[in-house]
Amino acid sequence: MMPPAAPSLSHLSLLPFLGHQFFFNLFLNAPGVMALMVPALMPLVLLFLVSSGRSASSAASFFDEDILLGSAFRDASGLIPHRRERNGSSGSKSSWGAGGWKEEILWLARRPETVEWLKGVRRRIHENPELAYEEVETGKLIREQLDGMGVEYRFPVALTGLVATIGTGDPPFVAIRADMDALPIQEAVEWKHKSKVPGKMHACGHDAHVAMLLGAAKILKTHEHHLKGTVKLLFQPAEEAGIGAKRMIEDGALKDVEAIFAVHVSHEHPTSVIGSRAGPLLAGCGFFKAVIRGRQGHAGNPHHSVDPILAASAAVISLQNIVSREANPLDSQVVSVAAFNGGNDLDLIPDSVIIAGTFRAFSNASFYQLRQRIEEVIRQQSTVYRCTTLVDFFEQERFYPPTVNDEFMYEHVKKVAMDLLGPENYKIVPPMMGAEDFSFYSEVIPAAFFYIGIRNETLGSTYTGHSPYFMIDEDVLPIGAAIHAAIAERYLIEHG
Repeated sequence: MMPPAAPSLSHLSLLPFLGHQFFFNLFLNAPGVMALMVPALMPLVLLFLVSSGRSASSAASFFDEDILLGSAFRDASGLIPHRRERNGSSGSKSSWGAGGWKEEILWLARRPETVEWLKGVRRRIHENPELAYEEVETGKLIREQLDGMGVEYRFPVALTGLVATIGTGDPPFVAIRADMDALPIQEAVEWKHKSKVPGKMHACGHDAHVAMLLGAAKILKTHEHHLKGTVKLLFQPAEEAGIGAKRMIEDGALKDVEAIFAVHVSHEHPTSVIGSRAGPLLAGCGFFKAVIRGRQGHAGNPHHSVDPILAASAAVISLQNIVSREANPLDSQVVSVAAFNGGNDLDLIPDSVIIAGTFRAFSNASFYQLRQRIEEVIRQQSTVYRCTTLVDFFEQERFYPPTVNDEFMYEHVKKVAMDLLGPENYKIVPPMMGAEDFSFYSEVIPAAFFYIGIRNETLGSTYTGHSPYFMIDEDVLPIGAAIHAAIAERYLIEHG
């Protein structure tokens, strides 16, 4: 909690309205008293002259702000650090990051009661993890919190998701998104708020993402009368499996939205450090499973069989040539066969073999080219060895295009992060072969995806996502809430 404020210069803003009449009456009715008071009043008179230089509307705006914000938003000097105009914008767009909006958003996020509330929300979600399209209790908790703030929302969206709305209801519309689903992993971290559901865990930080977006909702609702447009908050199901983002889009979550942003916690960076890059950030990720069928036969008489193991082996070898001999060496791509399952009888050639794996690329052209070539290679190698094949790419479940950051949206994130947290807390990161279904949003409208650090060796917050030992430094929660709110609010200021 910030200390009580000293008397504010904003109270002197009344002088342009009251000062002239006060001194005139005093001079007429008590000249002796006036003469004695002049030396003591000289500093006040000087301040009066300075304040008189303001326009009446400017003074009124400053006074209104003081009444609205009170002492809570003053800095240690007793002054509100940066004056806002009545219409919600800063004195100029370029001065936003240097003044009171920054301090106000950070202070709202860092209030002790807000921090405890954020931790409580995150812990409740962490204790009760729910898998893709099963986020019933998570969604109920989110709606309860939004109801308490007086935030309107549409539910259901994409079965268990929802879209909340804060602002004028008019353009421009900007969106910020959090994913809600957990993973089928048994938590190995022993702590008070460990998962209560056997075999399920928030091992990728989605519980923190939801808490941070709710924190942003609280900040934005406080600022709603200043917003110069509308913010949509997307609480999305099924990021880990089920391509929930695509279903959110199909259900109208992006209607009227012209830009979207999202954050993901990262153990690669110290707590609260922001990282991103323009262009390709995360790879497109696809999975494949091929069932190669031959004809079962005794291993001692292979000429009576059609051997699917031989066909599958040839396919695996040939798949390795796609990247090594067909891809540009400067265009990173991956094809990995991760499963090879045939029969279990040592004296019998099986009737079928299953091979499966993943493929990744940083451009849509390369990604879809890989998909085409994987299918062609497996089918043609199977044909060479007299087998048939069926190839499944799980395109309705786990098929993510590359996540590509729009250059202008990336620059927006970078500028807001550096203004809010300082240049030392922003890092340009390399592309990663991981994948995110946020990519579906980035295919439709300008988008930017960024990381926020949670690495803290003291707490043991060092394990990568999808590890049973994954945990986060909860000090990230208020910063994540603040950066979400600042990105959305500043976008509206600059595009409203």
